[in-house]
Amino acid sequence: MIPDFLVTHSGGFHADELLSSVILTRLFPQARLIRSRAPEWITAGADRIIYDVGGLYDAAAQIYDHHQRGAPLREDGQPYSSFGLIWKHYGRDYLASSKLPEADIEAVHASFDASFVLPIDLVDNGALSPSGPLAGLTLPTLLETLKPDFDETDPAAEDRAFHASLSIARSFVEASIARSAAKLRAEAVVSRAIAAAGQGRVLELPMGMPFRPAITKAGADHLLFVVHPRDKDWCLTTIRRGDDGFEARADLPAAWAGLSNSDLEAACGVEGASFCHNGRFVAAARTRDAALAMAELAVKEAADVVVVPGGRS
Repeated sequence: MIPDFLVTHSGGFHADELLSSVILTRLFPQARLIRSRAPEWITAGADRIIYDVGGLYDAAAQIYDHHQRGAPLREDGQPYSSFGLIWKHYGRDYLASSKLPEADIEAVHASFDASFVLPIDLVDNGALSPSGPLAGLTLPTLLETLKPDFDETDPAAEDRAFHASLSIARSFVEASIARSAAKLRAEAVVSRAIAAAGQGRVLELPMGMPFRPAITKAGADHLLFVVHPRDKDWCLTTIRRGDDGFEARADLPAAWAGLSNSDLEAACGVEGASFCHNGRFVAAARTRDAALAMAELAVKEAADVVVVPGGRS
């Protein structure tokens, strides 16, 4: 069924119905987006999809609300918002319409649900309350800052703001999904590089790309550093131990910290060494040979570190 109308509530908007609209307007570009609480619009009909309003979750009737008693929960008991419900029922079609390879649809659907959709669901339901200095910079909060001010008197202001915000929200959705798809492509490249590295401690990649997920998935705990080309030089980087924090499996040598060019060449003895960050997590060299030589020196200095998941010994 191709709907003629996409119906959500009028008035102040939130991230969940805004992001739901991103998905639905991409799938059904010919449908008219209606923002209303009028009974004639929020009552089920064969010509419409209703979301974040309607007091019912009934996929057969194409109503996807979550404000009623007995609201839908995920299998693990966490609550859905309208965004989670729309993603559950229409996300795979959205990914297919984005030209994502069919073989990647399930993986990207699950990844986007866990990393992007679920946090929106939890915040909208009050099950998650961001705190700290970055709380005001979460996506739900930023999208809500696009609403009209409380004393705006123009009755059309809310609708104008909603449609203006829709294009911004769309950019975040598309970029996040593209990033998830790119990670899958990177995983295949990194997996081949891991096999080529064998038991070596340095992983060489053909370009910069996300590498830690594939290293973790492969159980390649022996790897300490990654080398890859950039536009005009080569990069040597550490491998973080986990998703949170910046602790590396091994740091670059302390003697290199904050040095560049001739000073760094003198400190490490490698011609072509050009930069080492003061934080010792990334360095650069003018050639591949120089980058690999720096990597081997870093491995030797870290030789007394036994790399084990979760800590050092």
